[in-house]
Amino acid sequence: MIRLPLLLSLSLCLAVFARAESAAKVIDLFGGNDFAGLQYFVTPATDIKAVCTRQADGVIAVSGSPIGYLATTAIYENYKLHVEWRWPADAAKTSNSGFLLHVGPAPVKGTQWPVCFQMQTKPTRAGDILPMGGDAKFVEKLSTPPGAGTPILNRQPVDSSEKPFGQWNSCDIVCRAGVIEVTINGVFQNKVSQCTPAKGLIGIQLEGTPFDLRNVQLTPLE
Repeated sequence: MIRLPLLLSLSLCLAVFARAESAAKVIDLFGGNDFAGLQYFVTPATDIKAVCTRQADGVIAVSGSPIGYLATTAIYENYKLHVEWRWPADAAKTSNSGFLLHVGPAPVKGTQWPVCFQMQTKPTRAGDILPMGGDAKFVEKLSTPPGAGTPILNRQPVDSSEKPFGQWNSCDIVCRAGVIEVTINGVFQNKVSQCTPAKGLIGIQLEGTPFDLRNVQLTPLE
């Protein structure tokens, strides 16, 4: 029989180990001033530091152009992604960007974009999910008609949970076992399942308009 003091000691050790392991696993995807671990897919080739600038307070100013996308060099499968973004106070209503999930290794031939799932951050549409590149699939019925040039699954709540221009928005995306769940500013917005592909790079679209980023953090999930 295991004595109670020994059992309590083992439980305490396991709890401390679990907390330490959890804290160690958080990954800053924009870590370092040189943005190591990120790549910029654009034609012609452009240095990532020409479009991303780390400010003194840690905020990353993204120019938005030339149009292309940033992506990690590492592949991720089961994880929680936390990102905070902000449009300038005087941003155009047509501003556009998005977070890319399960990104393929390169753009689809003849296009600017890869096979992936886009979590839309376009003003008033944050939380929409777009299967991109022709081969990205999930089982939920699209909001757009069959054959639409830009297939979209609209966010499920009718009302937007976005903050006004100039204020920070927070996004939490959980990707696990082929399921993607999206929360914007603490409000559940969308979910898709049986996703193909179910893993890949993680990216951010640059679609011609500037925006700010901070706290781009990934936590692997078992």
